[in-house]
Amino acid sequence: MVDFLADNNPCGQAILRIVSRGNAIIAELLRLSEFIPSVFRLRDKAEQQKYGDIICDFSYFKGPDDYEGKLDSKSELQDLDEEFRENHIEILTRFYLAFESVHKYVFDLSRFLEDLNEGVYIQQTLETVLLNEDGKQLLCEALYLYGVMLLVIDHKIEGEVRERMLVSYYRYSAARSSSDSNLDDICKLLRSTGYSSQPGSKRPPNYPESYFQRVPINKTFISMVVGRLRSDDIYNQVSAYPLPEHRSTALGTQAALLYVILYFEPSTLHTQQAKMREIVDKYFPDNWVISIYMGITVNLIEAWEPYKAAKMALHYTLEQSNIKEQAGRYGTNVDCLRQQVQQFLKEGFLREEYVLDHIPKLLNCLRDCNVTIRWLMLHTADFVYDPNNKRLRQIKDQVLNDSKYSPKTLFQLLLDSAQFEFVLKEMFKQMLSEKQVKWESYQKEGSERMTELAEVFSGVKPLTRVEKNENLQAWFREISKQISSLNYDDSTAAGRKTVQLIQALEEVQEFHQLETNLQICQFLADTRRFLHQMIRTINIKEEVLITMQIIGDLSYAWQLIDSYTSIMQEGIRASPSMVTKLKATFLKLASALDLPLMRINQANSPDLLSVSQYYSGELVAYVRKVLQIIPESMFRSLAKIIKLQTHNVMEVPTRLDKDKLKDYAQLDARYEVAKFTHAISIFTEGILMMKTTLVGIIKVDPKQLLEDGIRKELVRKVALALHKGLTFNPKAKTSELMPKLKEMAATMDGFYRSFEYIQDYVSIYGLKIWQEEVSRIINYNVEQECNNFLRTKILDWQSMYQSTHIPIPKFQQADGSTFIGRLCGEILRITDPKMTCYIEQINTWYDMKTHQEVTNKQLFSEIQNSLGTFGLNGLDRLLCFMIVKELQIFLNMLHRSVLRDRAVMDTIKPFQNQLTPIEGIVANSSKVYSSTVAKTQKIWSYYLDSILKVGQMQILRQQIANELSYSCKFDSKHLAAALENLNQALLADVEAHYQDPTLPYPKDNNTLLYEITAYMEAAGIHNPLSKIYITTRRLPYFPVVNFLFLISQLPKVQYVKNQGMVCKKKHRSHRLASPGCWTCHSSEAIPFALHGTFSGLDWPVCSFYCGTEYHQSEDP
Repeated sequence: MVDFLADNNPCGQAILRIVSRGNAIIAELLRLSEFIPSVFRLRDKAEQQKYGDIICDFSYFKGPDDYEGKLDSKSELQDLDEEFRENHIEILTRFYLAFESVHKYVFDLSRFLEDLNEGVYIQQTLETVLLNEDGKQLLCEALYLYGVMLLVIDHKIEGEVRERMLVSYYRYSAARSSSDSNLDDICKLLRSTGYSSQPGSKRPPNYPESYFQRVPINKTFISMVVGRLRSDDIYNQVSAYPLPEHRSTALGTQAALLYVILYFEPSTLHTQQAKMREIVDKYFPDNWVISIYMGITVNLIEAWEPYKAAKMALHYTLEQSNIKEQAGRYGTNVDCLRQQVQQFLKEGFLREEYVLDHIPKLLNCLRDCNVTIRWLMLHTADFVYDPNNKRLRQIKDQVLNDSKYSPKTLFQLLLDSAQFEFVLKEMFKQMLSEKQVKWESYQKEGSERMTELAEVFSGVKPLTRVEKNENLQAWFREISKQISSLNYDDSTAAGRKTVQLIQALEEVQEFHQLETNLQICQFLADTRRFLHQMIRTINIKEEVLITMQIIGDLSYAWQLIDSYTSIMQEGIRASPSMVTKLKATFLKLASALDLPLMRINQANSPDLLSVSQYYSGELVAYVRKVLQIIPESMFRSLAKIIKLQTHNVMEVPTRLDKDKLKDYAQLDARYEVAKFTHAISIFTEGILMMKTTLVGIIKVDPKQLLEDGIRKELVRKVALALHKGLTFNPKAKTSELMPKLKEMAATMDGFYRSFEYIQDYVSIYGLKIWQEEVSRIINYNVEQECNNFLRTKILDWQSMYQSTHIPIPKFQQADGSTFIGRLCGEILRITDPKMTCYIEQINTWYDMKTHQEVTNKQLFSEIQNSLGTFGLNGLDRLLCFMIVKELQIFLNMLHRSVLRDRAVMDTIKPFQNQLTPIEGIVANSSKVYSSTVAKTQKIWSYYLDSILKVGQMQILRQQIANELSYSCKFDSKHLAAALENLNQALLADVEAHYQDPTLPYPKDNNTLLYEITAYMEAAGIHNPLSKIYITTRRLPYFPVVNFLFLISQLPKVQYVKNQGMVCKKKHRSHRLASPGCWTCHSSEAIPFALHGTFSGLDWPVCSFYCGTEYHQSEDP
């Protein structure tokens, strides 16, 4: 008969592909559950007020037209809805495809069952498939995986969230107009069940059976699958657990299948007492907490509470005497097994001969360890017992008391047994690889010994007092031939014959009285030893490794293991060398990947890589989490070093008087520094002992792990310091800006110096890591701040600065601002043009009322000292976005209050006519100007506000550029010179191209100009006043409006000769932020406007290249 899983068996391949896809779908659901946009949960009032009108659950389908009409009636809601669509359509599509795949899975399963019943697969029926070993496994798994999908969706993605996401996808995608869309069916399947995973929440009635029955599945199929699971050991695992008390562990995987599948047949749970008693006696006689899939655990006491038959059947398992017996037995086992395993792990104990002679004993020890660990970990876990349920609390307390449960002791047993298992596996793998070579070498040695012995009895070879004996000579030659003729490939016959040869050698020694000759005895003993080794070697079978793999399964602890993280970290802190033992535990946990990957691998599915990466990535993330204690401990020591170096240890000057040498020695302080440095190097040594390991399909390099851990801790510390240090009180009479910047500079310098100090002790590139991570923190916060000005936001999972392994923490602030936003806000507040006056010649701001200096260019030097070039560059970029936003607001105001205001236009049009021709002088100009200004007076306050804000930010950008340029020329003069030369060369080439188009010019896909711009802005080699910020269409009457604005403001200012600039006349009046034009504030603009040359003022209001994209404003 053809193998069920053979490539040419369409029935087997069809169900295998379905099961493979089921495992891949569950991995995708688990992956996506970590990326649910928080806005769909609508947890806080701010989100409800902002998005409540555009995010809706399935109530939307009761009146979609009314809902859409409500949105269409308000333009601000339309804008918000469109912005929301642009930001979330990608992730919504991903979620929808996952939900759709669940529906398609159950549809394909039903279709397969129909085809099976209709005879599409020749000679295959439901009955014949269930008789086949692989067939019954796959059919049971297919139904089970569908149930797991539904449970995972309800547990990880709440019902209301699912509904909101599906409605949003329906509204934003083309699915609503597609005739072949099955969105309706998906919505029916995944509508909210009322279940909540929050602790203390009540279970909905008829849950989850009503949820499982939303898509009907063949009843006969369900019944036959349940029957097969009740009666058979479908995975043949009982052979790996021969002891009766291990039976429930052996059937653990099958018990998980049966638990899930019984919800498809709830009548069994409710009324079939005999069946349920049979099930409980077989699967749950000594356990009531099970793992159903990759560590998802269920407490049967709570799960089966609503079902009469199931509850009664479980009653005997939950009797106080039974609980006491089981808990006491496993609790006692822990100490005994620990001693036994520690004895095995002693250096030199597990030799090859011992292992080969005691395979059953070693396997029994492993079984007992794993069964004990499994039972105690599952039945003592906190989250499987509802704290609000009195009965569950009592059972948990009884288990803890009767087993004398100690998490540290249990974890130590897990650690030792994992190490024991790892050592045994490695030994067996090595022995298997060398098996044939060793067997043949033993065979050769034994044969040669017999040949030599035959020669001894020939009388030719001299050996003390051995007489010639032709019979023994012939007999030993025959034995030599017999040993040589043993066949490695026929292990059974070879083993039987070897035993006979050993017996023959013992008999010849006894009957021929050869004991008197010690040399002959030694030859015979050596040969027997080689023959024994041959038997041992031939008995090394792969089945032992397979048995170890089965009994070493730790998939049930995929989530439970996290509760032991603190114990692991305490152990590492006390003894960093413990990392080597943890390596074995992590590898044991990696065996859990076999469960979801086996079927995917069998089906040769392309999903193998993505599913492997997901689970391997989760495990590596956990490894990182555990080992993060090493960088944390290092940084604690580092903080003490920083404190000592900053406050205690004095720097030794280059020239030092002899009598002051003792003062500068500071032996006690330097001893403390040395002690903490040594502690850091010990931690480093601990993690590097782990060696490169393959966890799943991800290669874990301990050096990289250490570096990533150090980076993560550095990012956390620096981000926290920046968050706490750059928080300002806007109501403070004197600005806190400069003192806080000085304090921040000292803090950052402390980090930098200590990091530089320890880099050699931990073998890392300190400066490189420092610059990369500090720049990443600042750029990420700038990006988050700039999101406020973008329609399409950059989410965390899209950000090039955010990282999964080295995440930049986000801190909750009442106004939602970051440290860079608060810094920028404080600078804008203290340099507010309505409150201060900027003197360009000395780059200083003065308070208008008190005439006291507010700040000066030293401010930007302090920012450079505290945040570095990255901070200044980020601040500059943020100001660019703010200018763009302000100009967009200005344009809206210009269209609304000027160009679309009939009264204003009725004033401006005649005024423009009066100015014609522009070469002439306006008749009665004083009356014409004052009259027109008076009629348009209401618009100038808005106009002035925008100009002041833009001018203020342009001045700040100039100061930032000056500081960047100065520091670049001072610290990196070669870079500055190279950039200036390259810039001039590029401009010369561009100018040459425009004079002669045949000459080369950078193509559209050439990133040279973009890249050189980024470098130049970072080096301050640019002029902010010549930048283009936004683009707009030609604005009618714009020169005239500007001219009128200038005339309206001139009476409020006066030219001060000794300052060489225009200043206010009175304290209460505003001063133009900078003399000149509203876009670039150039000093030529005032005389230019006064001369009345308006045609030249039709400049574009322009566009600015903000780092990554152009910001285009539509004509309002």
